[in-house]
Order: sequence, then structure tokens, then C-alpha cells
Amino acid sequence: MASRSATVSPARIAAFDVLVRVFDDEAYADRAFRTAGADLDERDRALAQRLAFGAVQRVRTLDHAIEKLGRRRVHRLDAPVRAALRLGAYQLGFVDGVARYAAVNESVELVRRARLERAVPFTNAVLRRLADGLGPFLDALPEARAAEAGLKHSYPDWIAETWWRDLGPTGALDLMRSLNEPGRTVVRLVSGKIEGTPDPDVPGAWRVDRIPVEALDEGHVWPQSAASQLVGLTVGARPGERTLDLCAAPGGKATMLAGEVTAVEINEARARELEENVRRLGASNVRVVVADGRALPAELTGFDHALVDAPCSGLGVLNRRPDLRWRAEPLSELQLELLRAAAERVRSGGTIVYSVCTINAEESEEVVDAAGLEVDRTLADDWPRFRYGRRPEFLQTLPHVHGTAGFFVARLRVP
Repeated sequence: MASRSATVSPARIAAFDVLVRVFDDEAYADRAFRTAGADLDERDRALAQRLAFGAVQRVRTLDHAIEKLGRRRVHRLDAPVRAALRLGAYQLGFVDGVARYAAVNESVELVRRARLERAVPFTNAVLRRLADGLGPFLDALPEARAAEAGLKHSYPDWIAETWWRDLGPTGALDLMRSLNEPGRTVVRLVSGKIEGTPDPDVPGAWRVDRIPVEALDEGHVWPQSAASQLVGLTVGARPGERTLDLCAAPGGKATMLAGEVTAVEINEARARELEENVRRLGASNVRVVVADGRALPAELTGFDHALVDAPCSGLGVLNRRPDLRWRAEPLSELQLELLRAAAERVRSGGTIVYSVCTINAEESEEVVDAAGLEVDRTLADDWPRFRYGRRPEFLQTLPHVHGTAGFFVARLRVP
């Protein structure tokens, strides 16, 4: 059993707190981590984030292993015990370079810190079983079918089945593995210079090791994936033209656009954040309007372009939002309503870019088909690197293929 004199590292305490808050208080992982990691130094903060976010992502697989090797139903355990076992199991199964004794003993001490002394022997016994058998157990998990792959790689069945259908088994498995790893850090260079590597396919996108805080505060850079920047570029807005951005917060795409931009956001708090980002980035051509994109003020009409970067299940950004896979749901009805609303506000002959940060045909091509608008087939000619294989008139970025977030993009014409 762990020694009573054992201590727990600040990073593991923070990660433990995040796990409890996410799964027992229904908190968002990023918000919970901001609180739990606020006082950590840079090194501990990086470790805490890796442990917390990784355990949240892998929780389905971890729970399966805990139940099989520990022989106890996870949902029946006290919340601190559950969190400690998940944290220890993640380190033992998925983190190289972590000493076995540290993963086991400090996880046991987390239960003691929670004043659950009666659960300490049980926690210790389960973690020692995991330390002995977790590696072979995980390696032996099958992945020949969608449901098996969902369990092995820790995704809900519906996501695994969606990707199995849309990408085939090999593509689905490659995508699952990719979205369980951290994505590249990418910024849009707004002004000045930056240390990094320019993206070979998307002008203005730079891959960096870290985001320089001063440059961010002064509006010289903006954190934004290459795929997200691609969406802004496909709008094709030019000086003298008017563009409607129907779901604009936090403003990365709106502040890329030339001409007069009306940026719509339904949530007042997010609209205030959008206004602040517009000011920071010096986008004086952007006007923020608080409104529901489906019920706009009558005067907002006659636009040359519209951008509908619609709310979605977010399946293309699951590596950046660790708890999203457990909350995600398709939003095709809302997406179609927004796309039709945009078509009513764009002049005849104008264009609409419809985009979603997901990999799901029901929220992408099927929404476009249902809208009944003419598809601009030249879009993929302009960006052949991202041509959607099954529907070559559209774009689809894939994390395991393109090394960026998963976005679907279509450009449509208003009759």
C-alpha cells in the first residue's frame, strides 16, 4: 500500500480536479482546467493538461479496463475514487515516461486527500492490477468493427459508426487515432513577423511551437487552424463588397474578410468577446450585430456574400476539445435553417460559403443538398489539395490526411 508520507504533485492534483468537475459536475474541460491549473508553473501546467485532457478523451477505454481488471462497476464508485482510477489508468496505459510507482501511489494518495480512507486499499489493489495487466489488455482490444473501434479508441458508438460509413474502416481508424493526439499549434499572421513555419497550402497560416503572448495581445497573430483559415479564404470577399457572417464569434474568419462585414452573434457574452477581438485585430471594417441568424433585422439584406460557419457536432476538432465527443450531437436542422436564412439576405448572383468543423455527411453534404442552391464547382479547382473525394465539388479537410482540423466547405450561388 502507498506510504502515508507520500505526496501528490501539483500537476496530478489539478488533473484530478478537472476529472471530477467534468464527469461529476458536468463542467467543460477547458474551463475546469483554467481554474485548476491557474497557479501552476509552465511545466506542471503542461503535464496537468496532458493528463486531464487525455483521461477525459480516453475515459470509455479506461472505464472498460478498470471494470474488467478491477472487477468493479465504475459508476458505483465514489467520484474521487473514479477520478483517481481514471487518472492512474491513463498514465499507465497511454503516457510514456511516467514511473509506475508515481502513477499508482499518487493516485492512491488522491483518494486519501479526498478523505476516503476506507477506499484506499481498494484503489491501491485496482491500480496494481492495472499496472500489471493494462498494456496487454489494451493491445488485445479488437477494432475490426465500428463498435469495437469506438471502445478501443474511446469514442461513442454513433461517432465510430458515422466515420465507418463515411470514410470506411481504414479511414475511420486513422481518423480516430489522429484525433486522440494533440493537433498542431497554428496561428494566422495578421501583421509583422513570427517564428515558425508557413503552412504549405494555406497562405497566412503559420505552424508555431508556442503562441507568443505579446503578439497575441497586440493583435499581430490569431490562434486559428489552417482549415479554419481556409474557410475564410474561400469566401472571396473583395474591397467594396458586403459580406454577412451569420455565426461570427469568436471572429477569426470575420476579421479575415475584405470589404464591409456584418458579423452576427446570437449570444450577448460571445458578441462582446467578438467585439473585443475585432478591436484587437484592427478589423475596422467589421460591424457586430447581436441577433439570431434565422431572424435578422429587415435592413440586413442585399449582401454580395454570406458565410455560414454553422454550429455543428464538432467532430473535426475533437482533439482540441477533450470532452466534446461525450457531448456532441448532429445539428442538421439548425444548419439548414441558417443556410436558408442566409440565402434570403444575399443578392441574386451572390455567393454563400457553408462550412462546419465536422466530419459527418448528415451535417455537410446532405444539408447542402437539402438547401437546393446551385453549387459553385470551381471551389475545389481553386483548392485541389482539399478536394472531397466522394463529392469533388466540395472541400473536406481531414486531420489524419491534411494535419489540420476537419472542416467541410461548400460554396453556393443564390439564384
